[in-house]
Amino acid sequence: MWNQFFLLEEYTGPDTQYVGKLHTDQDKGDGNLKYILTGDGAGSLFIIDENTGDIHAAKKLDREEKSLYVLRAKAIDRKTGRQVEPESEFIIKIHDINDNEPKFTKDMYTASIPEMSGVGIIKTALPDMSRENREQYQVVIQAKDMGGQMGGLSGTTTVNITLTDVNDNPPRFPQSTYQFSSPESAPPGTPLGRIKANDPDVGENAEIEYSISNGDGSEMFDIVTDKDTQEGIITVKKRLDFENKMLYTLRVEATNTHPDPRFLQLGPFKDTASVKISVEDIDEPPVFSRPWYLIEVDEDAKEGSIIGQVVAQDPDITKNAIKYSVDRHTDLDRIFNIYSGNGSLFISKPLDREETPWHNITVIATEINNPKQSSQIPVFIRILDINDHAPEFAKYYETFVCENAKAGQLIQTVSAVDKDEPPQGHKFFFELVPEFAVHPNFSIVDNKGNCSGIMTRRNGYSRSKMSTYLLPIIIFDNDYPIQSSTGTLTIRVCACDSRGNMQSCNAEALLLPAGLSTGALVAILLCIIILLVLVVLFTALKRQRKKEPLIISKDDVRDNIVTYNDEGGGEEDTQAFDIGTLRNPEAREESKMRRDVIPETIFQIRRTAPLWENIDVQDFIHRRLKENDLDPAAPPYDSLATYAYEGNDSIANSLSSLESLTTEGNQDYDYLSDWGPRFKKLADMYGGEDSDRD
Repeated sequence: MWNQFFLLEEYTGPDTQYVGKLHTDQDKGDGNLKYILTGDGAGSLFIIDENTGDIHAAKKLDREEKSLYVLRAKAIDRKTGRQVEPESEFIIKIHDINDNEPKFTKDMYTASIPEMSGVGIIKTALPDMSRENREQYQVVIQAKDMGGQMGGLSGTTTVNITLTDVNDNPPRFPQSTYQFSSPESAPPGTPLGRIKANDPDVGENAEIEYSISNGDGSEMFDIVTDKDTQEGIITVKKRLDFENKMLYTLRVEATNTHPDPRFLQLGPFKDTASVKISVEDIDEPPVFSRPWYLIEVDEDAKEGSIIGQVVAQDPDITKNAIKYSVDRHTDLDRIFNIYSGNGSLFISKPLDREETPWHNITVIATEINNPKQSSQIPVFIRILDINDHAPEFAKYYETFVCENAKAGQLIQTVSAVDKDEPPQGHKFFFELVPEFAVHPNFSIVDNKGNCSGIMTRRNGYSRSKMSTYLLPIIIFDNDYPIQSSTGTLTIRVCACDSRGNMQSCNAEALLLPAGLSTGALVAILLCIIILLVLVVLFTALKRQRKKEPLIISKDDVRDNIVTYNDEGGGEEDTQAFDIGTLRNPEAREESKMRRDVIPETIFQIRRTAPLWENIDVQDFIHRRLKENDLDPAAPPYDSLATYAYEGNDSIANSLSSLESLTTEGNQDYDYLSDWGPRFKKLADMYGGEDSDRD
């Protein structure tokens, strides 16, 4: 029997494909045997005729899915059900046919080849292919089986080819000249503009480094590279000055940072361009000639004298005029002033070095046409010392001399101080005043160290005869002009022990035989306290007494009545109350001094201004009030002053009988009848025969 069968895959005939036949020698052909098939695909893919043993393939088979099948065959007696032979195994192999085209593992392949590359598995068909011209390529590849013979199958795939970049292009500026502008006030680091050189390469092959190669502004400007955009940023390096230079020209160079040695023969991988930068004028504040000023002036400089000058000017081309002023916040006492036109400083008040040795003021310079543009400068004024203070004792000296002192004994050392500060230092001299140049009791010895010693000139001093000596001493300095002062040294005579220690300096102590006891002091203190209590009680009782009023009358009219409790000044008091003078201003004499009151000060006699003609009565009264208020020789304020003035323009003169020098019988009033109806009443009273005299 066969142990191996063969079938074609993908059989497409009208009948089932015959595989083979199983047969045993025990089969007599009488139908007693039965063939059974088991194993891979038995009953589904492969079926057997149980009577004849023929095997057929029920379906198309695919070798690419399964290339062989293992089956087992049995022959069984139908009657007994026993195998007539042992089970046998056989294999069915599937023959391959060309039913599959070649297939690529990927639908699309991606490959990259450096531009300008040589031959490879997939190689360029053209020499010097440039990525800058075309970067992406797509290639379709076909694969055929059967060696490409007729009837063979084929498959295709697509390969995307990208040309990678190499640094084969230098940077190039798109234009040869660039122009920028900058204000002259731009601080260092200010960006002015950007320039860029184009490089067709990509990645690190397109990285560019910018630099300033030469030009007249290489020290004034700088250029840096923006790594993100590969642009060159031009910045200010130093302060610009329009008045100094208005235009700069730079040569800027762009260079590849990663050149490829294979392409150096193509030329230098760099390019240059010209950059012109114009400086814009800005209205700047005035500029002083110095950063600060130091002025020295003597403290005895006179007011108004010029001590120095500050100078500022407008840095702009316009050269605007400038005015100067002193910042009063720095000179609150207004000691200094400045001429606004030329900046000369002068003194407005006296200087005193001992009070303020330094003055720090600020001067402001302002453009007249543009007051917003101003600047200020510190001015340090040093006051130079002048010897204008006399030396004096350094302190108050409490000097004493012992009663048992010997001649030539030092009792005090004195020194001096001076507010001045001479450049060579202080040098003081001490002398007795000329009247005491030869003092019988004391002498002065210069110690050559700005101090002197007071020496005794005799043996023994007595407190009972002289308890205190006054010793005037003249102190000189050594500067110009020489200043001096006189200080008096008070020397007390004291009782001392044998070692010279002071015990008592009071002269009264010699007269007291012994000190007071404690009991006596307490008694004296109690007496003083009792006296103080009595004084306080007496004062309190006195305040409780009521004073009698000056005016007892109930009809007290204080506006025009004043009561005095004195007898008056006699007949001379009439000078203070001359009624005729008050009533007739033309007859008023010159003011005289009060004879009833003795003034403390001799005042000058005040002459009254002559009255105007036709003066009004009210105006007259106001004038008289003012004269009396301002007259120091006038009566006291509590005196009664009468003002009776009828005017000085009456045709009838005075009608007062008090001023009449004639009697009524001597007067003729007939003229009143000629004055008209308004004076008819007076004419009837005085002019007619039926007068009041009747």
